Amino acid sequence: MITFIIQIIEYIFNYLSKKKMKSLILDEHTAAHVAELFSAFSDTSRVRILSALVGQELNVTTLAELVGVTDSAISHHLRSLRQMHIVKSRRDGKEVFYRIEDEHIIALFQQGVKHVQDG
Repeated sequence: MITFIIQIIEYIFNYLSKKKMKSLILDEHTAAHVAELFSAFSDTSRVRILSALVGQELNVTTLAELVGVTDSAISHHLRSLRQMHIVKSRRDGKEVFYRIEDEHIIALFQQGVKHVQDG
């Protein structure tokens, strides 16, 4: 009888453990969005663009000068970053200014930099 009770308890424990582990696994849709977000950090030019935009708003020409790439390359990267909802744009006359609006993105970026710098 005691063996049977122990088996039932083990079964329940294993069942609940597996159920809990499954609830921690991301669904496919969420996983795809997280992978897309992290892909923004997979290119050194985009990382440098983001580092320039932390805490300030800049236009394409200024970003190109700071990052050391062409206006065209900056525009290409900004288009990708906009599509990923990482940067926002604001038009002022003929100029378009870009910024990181989401504090979560800034925090994630800064944590990544800190992780690399701390080794």
